[in-house]
Order: sequence, then structure tokens, then C-alpha cells
Amino acid sequence: MVYEKKQNIRELRVGDIVNDIFAVRSKTRVEPYQNGFKFELDIVDNTGKIMLKYWGGTDENKIKQIYDLINEDEIILINGSVGEYPKGSGRKEIAIDEKKGHTIKVCSNEEYTLNDFIKTAENIDEMFEELTNIINSIQDEHLKSVLNSFLEDKNFVEEFKKSPGAMYKHHAWIGGLLEHTLNVTKICDNIQKIHTELNRDLLLTGAILHDIGKMKELKVTTNIKYSNDGKLKGHLMIGLELLLEKFNGSEIPEEYKLKLIHMLLSNHGKLEFGSPVTPSFPEALVIYYADELDSKTKMMITAKKEAQTEEDYIYTKDFGDIYLK
Repeated sequence: MVYEKKQNIRELRVGDIVNDIFAVRSKTRVEPYQNGFKFELDIVDNTGKIMLKYWGGTDENKIKQIYDLINEDEIILINGSVGEYPKGSGRKEIAIDEKKGHTIKVCSNEEYTLNDFIKTAENIDEMFEELTNIINSIQDEHLKSVLNSFLEDKNFVEEFKKSPGAMYKHHAWIGGLLEHTLNVTKICDNIQKIHTELNRDLLLTGAILHDIGKMKELKVTTNIKYSNDGKLKGHLMIGLELLLEKFNGSEIPEEYKLKLIHMLLSNHGKLEFGSPVTPSFPEALVIYYADELDSKTKMMITAKKEAQTEEDYIYTKDFGDIYLK
């Protein structure tokens, strides 16, 4: 049996009865509370995330047995209700109360469809073809050879096309990294048409490579999460490692190597945003702002699209008030 997902996290309201499947992102340990033992799960689907609290009785062993059956990345079928904690905060959570007969079940791989939990871009091949055409338009043979060394790596290409662009804030879906990279590259290309002093070939090469480390930083299971490399290194360092591998044995001039490395390491723009260095020449600066422009625009468009209100505005942590009309 395959469970048909009908309730999305984004659309849940306080007081709703929940009877649907969700992916487990993380879990806390079993702890006592006033009336028994409890544990918490961070659960997700392809519309968002929410906290689930399992309120058990006084049989600690029974609660631990249920807890031990649930692992990260598994899909669970839950029967519970949506509450708000603290009251008046607008912060929704799902409660499973053993005393009310609520239940939780771990699903097998045959009982769910992955697309219910991870979205996939519809036009991956078309976007990759467009990016390839841009690469073919680059005139400088040294820079084109660097990009072609990635294109000729079949494993890289397949992984790049399937990678998400972020864990949840923007382009958080399969193909999201390709979409974001293409957008940033096209923004840079248009800026160069205005500021013709910019080195187009260098700018576009840096734009295409700026986030390649996210391929190894993020991993896709039933949700998007950080890999061990991602947690311990971050995508800037991982991207640098991938770039340096391609430099081995190449004849690219040292000045180009230095500039490509700098564009990759400075693309967060500021030290407090995670860049070990700040942009030190115009092409690097353009990549930083193009990256910010695409990611922030996508975030605001998504927030507006997903707003569940008839009000004129919604408040968001990233932007403050967003006008919806």
C-alpha cells in the first residue's frame, strides 16, 4: 500500500486532526515530564517543517521501544492534532498523546512517494543545456578548459544536476543548485553588458563555479540535510577542494587560478556572512551581489506565493513585512 499524502505542513492549522505521512529530520531523547515520558521529532515534507511531540504514559520502556523504532530520514504515519506553543505565539506543533489513542508508525519504502518530501525541478535538462551553451560562449581557452574539465566529468554532471541549492531557504529542491547557478550566471552576463569593463569570461566562469561545494555540503534522503563534510567544512572549502583538483596538471595561468579561488571564497561578501575574504575586484563583487539577488528574490517570491492569509502583509524573519497585493 502506498499512502497518499493529503496534508501539507504549510497548510496545517491549530486544531486540525493530523492523519498523514511525514519525514523525520531529527529527534531528541526520551525524557520524563509530569505525567509520564515524552520525546520530540523535527518532521518535514516538501512544504516545510514542524515539531512533533510524543506524549507517552508512565511506562518508560514502552516509550523507548517506540522511540527506538524511529530513525532520522524515515517516513512516519502519524495520527495526532495540531496545537500552538506557547499559546498566542503562532508557533504550531503536532501532538501525539498516547492517552487520546493517537498513534505513530514507521513506513516501509514501498508505502510512500519521495516527491511528497523532496520537490524536483521540472526542467533540469533544459537548464543544463542553457548553462552548457553559456560555457560554449566563453572565448578564453584557459577558463573554458577549467569549466570543460567539470563538464567532462560524468559523475560531477549527474550530481550537480540533482543537487539542491540550500537546505530550506531558497532553491531547496532537486535541481535547485543548477537553477540557482544558471540564474546567477545570467544576472552576471547582463551586468557585464552594462559594465563592459568587466571581464565577461572570468565573471561567468566564477559565477558557474561559485557554489559547486554545495554538491558535497548537502545530501538528499527523504529530506535535505547537511553531510558530515558540509557540517565540518562548509561549501566554500569543499568548492575550493573541487576547484584545486581541476587545477592539477592544468596550464591555466596563476593569475586566473588566484582570481577564481578568490571569487569562490568571497561570494558570501562579508566576513560575518561566512566568507574568509571579501570581494577585492569587480568581478568578485558582482558575483556576490548576483548571488544575493537571486537567493533573496526567490525567498521573497516563495514567501509571497505560500502566504496563507487575506491580509495585505505578512511578516517574515528575513525581510520584515512583505506586501502581498
